[in-house]
Amino acid sequence: MTSLSDIRSTFLDYFKRQGHEVVSSSPLVPRNDPTLMFTNSGMVQFKNRFTGVEAGDYQRATTSQKCVRAGGKHNDLDNVGYTARHHTFFEMLGNFSFGDYFKKEAVPFAWELLTKDFGIDKSKLLTTVYHTDDEAFELWKKIGVPEDRIIRIATDDNFWRMGPTGPCGPCTEIFYDHGDHIWGGPPGSADEDGDRFIEIWNVVFMQNEQFEDGTMKPLDMQSIDTGMGLERIGALLQGGHDNYETDLFKALIEASAHATSTDPFGDQNVHHRVIADHLRSTSFLIAEGVLPSNEGRGYVLRRIMRRAMRHAHLLGAQDPVMHKLVPALVQQMGAAYPELGQGQTLIEDTFLNEEIRFKTTLDRGLKLLDDALVDVDEGADLPGETAFKLYDTYGFPLDLTQDALREKGHGVDVDGFDAAMAEQKAKARAAWSGTGAAADAAIWFDLADRHGVTEFLGYETETAEGQLLAIVADTDAVDSAKKGDTVALIFNQTPFYAESGGQVGDEGVLKTETGAARITDTKKVAGLFLHMAEVTDGTLTKGQGTELTVDHTRRSTIRANHSATHLLHEALREALGDHVAQKGSLNAPDRLRFDFSHNDAMTQDQIRQVETRVNEMIRQNTSVDTRIMTPDDARAIGAQALFGEKYGDEVRVVSMGRADTGKGADGQTWSLELCGGTHVRQTGDIGAFVTLGDSASSAGVRRIEALTGQAALDALLTQDQRLSETAALLKAAAADVSTRVKALMDERKALANEVAQLRREVAMGGGAKSDAAEAKEINGVAFKAQVMKGVTGRDLPAMIDEMKAAMGSGAVLLIAASDGKAAVAAGVTADLTDKVSAVDLVRAAVAELGGKGGGGRPDMAQGGGKDAGNADAAIAAAEAVISS
Repeated sequence: MTSLSDIRSTFLDYFKRQGHEVVSSSPLVPRNDPTLMFTNSGMVQFKNRFTGVEAGDYQRATTSQKCVRAGGKHNDLDNVGYTARHHTFFEMLGNFSFGDYFKKEAVPFAWELLTKDFGIDKSKLLTTVYHTDDEAFELWKKIGVPEDRIIRIATDDNFWRMGPTGPCGPCTEIFYDHGDHIWGGPPGSADEDGDRFIEIWNVVFMQNEQFEDGTMKPLDMQSIDTGMGLERIGALLQGGHDNYETDLFKALIEASAHATSTDPFGDQNVHHRVIADHLRSTSFLIAEGVLPSNEGRGYVLRRIMRRAMRHAHLLGAQDPVMHKLVPALVQQMGAAYPELGQGQTLIEDTFLNEEIRFKTTLDRGLKLLDDALVDVDEGADLPGETAFKLYDTYGFPLDLTQDALREKGHGVDVDGFDAAMAEQKAKARAAWSGTGAAADAAIWFDLADRHGVTEFLGYETETAEGQLLAIVADTDAVDSAKKGDTVALIFNQTPFYAESGGQVGDEGVLKTETGAARITDTKKVAGLFLHMAEVTDGTLTKGQGTELTVDHTRRSTIRANHSATHLLHEALREALGDHVAQKGSLNAPDRLRFDFSHNDAMTQDQIRQVETRVNEMIRQNTSVDTRIMTPDDARAIGAQALFGEKYGDEVRVVSMGRADTGKGADGQTWSLELCGGTHVRQTGDIGAFVTLGDSASSAGVRRIEALTGQAALDALLTQDQRLSETAALLKAAAADVSTRVKALMDERKALANEVAQLRREVAMGGGAKSDAAEAKEINGVAFKAQVMKGVTGRDLPAMIDEMKAAMGSGAVLLIAASDGKAAVAAGVTADLTDKVSAVDLVRAAVAELGGKGGGGRPDMAQGGGKDAGNADAAIAAAEAVISS
């Protein structure tokens, strides 16, 4: 049997032989399209290549692209588990041409790979073309496909568009005929939705550009975009048409069956399919840093996770299951996607914590659903308001409710759900719409094409000369800027670092022969460094030579914070475990901030351990070395990389610190990371490192803020000054402050207890045995009630305990009045709690005192109200409870 791994390799090797560059899968979170929630096709990472705003070193590419379709426009979640081919996660095999080859090459490539390398029977294949695409029709005919197996399709099923405007073109598809023993008709027929004819390949001929008025014109660069689902072709090559019968899915389904002690087949198979599919999508997303939350990508992840967890629940799993399946996934896919193994601990912990949280609400939610169905006719829809209550109160997404109802023969009134959601739009989670950061990107790509990318000189110098290539005011290129103008400036080279990787952009000044400006920030778009400038003198003119000077003091503190961040990262991994990975950072002039994957709050001992370790590395004063190498070589020697970051053919590898057993070729380097930022020359240049504490950033992510250098010293001096002032007030040595404070706290506690006791005794007329309040016998129960002066609500329970002890058997109600308000407490001796409840006494009294509620235990309860003047009525209400 040909495994999915073998099929992936065969595909990529075939196109490599045809001159294609094998390109790694891009992240599931797109880096070049903020309008997409997840990467959903192989062409996403090449979008700017197809539109012509980016150029590359190769004109042919082939990939096996990770894809997720579970949110937004492309959402297959509802069908997963119930069909043979729907997935939330899948791999898209593709080959691409960026103006290099077109139809006459793309068609033979597909045919040769399928019929020769994969050995598929030609007689089982048929093709489709767009109804006006005579060229594609003739190419298939020439290659040997009979005319009656070349089907012209007149709909958009065979015409692809990137959007309302932009590149577009006709498609041609290849279908496999599984035989007449399976129901279904060929594409374009009334029965095309059947399973007999299955699409296995789609080729897009990207030959036109569509405009807003609906017109089209041929593209200057005609390109090819193809896609073939690995799971779908795998099912075919392994002798079937069900993706879940492939080797990879069988292994995951068997793991699910083993973990739940159930049969992997039969009626329970749909549950195992859902679990296997969702295990893949959620694990890959977590490995890329997406974590469960209530909005955006994190919300979609949580929906998928909880759907899988519910199906585990339906299999009878009483304990969390999903985290136990991660090793099986890593075994199946870890070789092709090493990020799974690298993130395994984080994936397992995230599953476990999420499933523990979800199971606390699952039973209640399903019971509510069952109760609601009592009033729903057989086959009718569940009211939308009820479905929304499940979502709003119990965290059930709509699709999970729909999935639960499907098995019971019910749907959901989606319109009603939407209406309920609209009524509480403060709780609604808006669909992902992107950041909008690329809205004006066209001008920057145009300038990059015209002038090339900016050369950065700032690793070695903080001053340099550069030629002013462009001045941009708002989104328009202009020839000059005068004093008072705010513009973005582009130079052929610069010492200014552009904001990236958590390091803020540089500030500084520039001068020309005719003017000067202050640089307030530096950003990077399309390889261009944008110097955000305020013209302070004269005029700046495009084409001028310019002297650029970085603010040295500010850069120095930023560098120290950035280098300290690297040391902090490694210290956290050492103290907490290898699952720690960077999830965000800020290297600013005044502080550093570091977000990292970890579920639990750090202890004070752990924080001190990390702080001590970083300072140890600073005192080593080792050199901070930078090497340029390929990403693969860097990872091979153990360099840490921020997964999902887009790295070029060469990367900067920054090393610092020494350890007995470390990383790199020398086996001693302590911190080794891929990084494009600026750093100190020696670790000693950092000066010192002081943490400001650990806090939660988001679910599964912790945050440390810290200071370095002079800021750290200032913080320590301030802390020392406060300690000295405190010691002086206590008339103690600084070393004895904690002991003296503890003694004072103990003394204060003892005095407070003594005062409270005296206050109670005064209020009760001299002691707990006072006859100030005579007991009444009501319904066979001895009952004492009294309004107390000079005591607080906190004093009442102890007073009641004393009075209960003195009475032996009975009930007590005390009211503490102060400033017109009242606190009330009631107690009942143990022998009477089956007859009288302190909770009932308090609630009756509270109602008369202008309060609400009140609660506690049958033997002791408390409450309060705002009207102490009704104390007599409150006592009477309590007496009525006893007499009833």
